[in-house]
Amino acid sequence: MDTTFHGRVLLVEDEEFTRSLLVDGLQRLGIEVCGAASISEALDVMAEFDPHVVISDLNLGPGPSGAALLSRIADEYPWIGLIALTAHSSPELAISDGRTLPESVVYVVKSTLQSVSDLVPLTLAAISNLQVVSMPIANNQRVLTAVQGDVLRLIAEGLSNAGIADARGISVRAAESQVVRIFAALGIESDPHVNARVKAVRMWQQGQIIVR
Repeated sequence: MDTTFHGRVLLVEDEEFTRSLLVDGLQRLGIEVCGAASISEALDVMAEFDPHVVISDLNLGPGPSGAALLSRIADEYPWIGLIALTAHSSPELAISDGRTLPESVVYVVKSTLQSVSDLVPLTLAAISNLQVVSMPIANNQRVLTAVQGDVLRLIAEGLSNAGIADARGISVRAAESQVVRIFAALGIESDPHVNARVKAVRMWQQGQIIVR
């Protein structure tokens, strides 16, 4: 695959340091880049900047996720390539508002990037509507079901077993059982010196969990 790209990229990332790092790195590669910190800011510059590719983090802070932005762009600007950039190996864990990603999105896990230049062939793949259908499971990754992934997301939001039960419309005992099964699937053993919930959330944040 050709590794040169000199088009326009709109990069949407709410963390200022990460956004600046990626914008500067892509510009050094000869790519024209416009950075945006939010969905509203990205939509404001879409028409004027007219990007060939939009790269968006999926976690953009409070409010709609990056999936909402990518879905809107897919509907209104179907000729624009789309890249979802996230820390999570599975979209089910990365998207908190229940949305799904457009089929044409190239899904990129941040930890797999060795340098900013790795984004260049991915922009070409996005323009060609090449889709990353599935990702291989790395040695350090654990697999959860969709239900387990949803429960883990609730744990990450700070909910207790009772809170999880209310959110999912199940009994507290059923919630407790689901949490125990998640810990077992993640290989987290009972240890009075370790907070299993914190450890599970850290594994999620570090991209060590995939949902299938």
